[in-house]
Amino acid sequence: MRIGQVTGAGGARLAVDDGTRMLALARAHEGVGSALELLLRAADRDFDAAAWQRSALAAGALAEAAPGARPAMPLASPEVWGAGVTYRRSADFREEGSGIYDRVYAEARPELFFKATASRCVGPGEPIGRRRDSTFTATEPELAVVVAASGAILGYTLANDVSAWDIERDNPLYLPQSKVYRGCFAFGPVIVTPDAIADPHALELRCRVTRGGREVFAGSASTSQLKRRIPELIDWLLRSNDVPDGTVLSTGTGIIQPMEVGLEEGDVVTIECAEIGVLTNPVALV
Repeated sequence: MRIGQVTGAGGARLAVDDGTRMLALARAHEGVGSALELLLRAADRDFDAAAWQRSALAAGALAEAAPGARPAMPLASPEVWGAGVTYRRSADFREEGSGIYDRVYAEARPELFFKATASRCVGPGEPIGRRRDSTFTATEPELAVVVAASGAILGYTLANDVSAWDIERDNPLYLPQSKVYRGCFAFGPVIVTPDAIADPHALELRCRVTRGGREVFAGSASTSQLKRRIPELIDWLLRSNDVPDGTVLSTGTGIIQPMEVGLEEGDVVTIECAEIGVLTNPVALV
């Protein structure tokens, strides 16, 4: 399934992308009233997603989204976490002689950090933030995974772990200020359930940044380049750490935006993956 939300006059509502249109849920149906509830039900082997969709359509609980409805953040995630230095090129770019990034890349323990709450996240078409006290903020295009409290994978989505790299480079102890602020994380356009992703470690991610309609940066990476597989990252996240259902874990970036073209107000960032979709966000000063 491709699960998300749309927003309109009535606020954000669960939506299902059937490949040709977005179907929005007008009311709860068979115990499902939210994106998280549907993700949790879809993780049950006994749940027939296609049958639920047909039943919801027949009951009038699910119908084509109204004109003017817009794709929204696919889930109000209670917690968002990030993984760092999971690609070789990320370690190389950040290294400045201290050795800390190389050590993180080589060690068994990954870098995991708290990234955002739902109020700091945005969805498709909404502005991502560039801190006013940052001179080099960059896009970090990533594959993100939505997990249950048990650690079960509920789905995959695209993410932009927007980061003020100059602040982190000044001193690694500034990492929270580099990572956590208004509009620091975008994800979407939908969450794709695991049955619809043949191999999450064989996805091609592409990114481009445009400024005034002109492309100033483009890059790509494959999740096959991830040093640590997703189940390993989830295992580390859950060690001595309880997370709620619907937690998002972003898996790190292999697409490095160079310092000479850091994000500026008015830029537009587009992240694409054939199996998931397109996530586009303008940049605003925050």
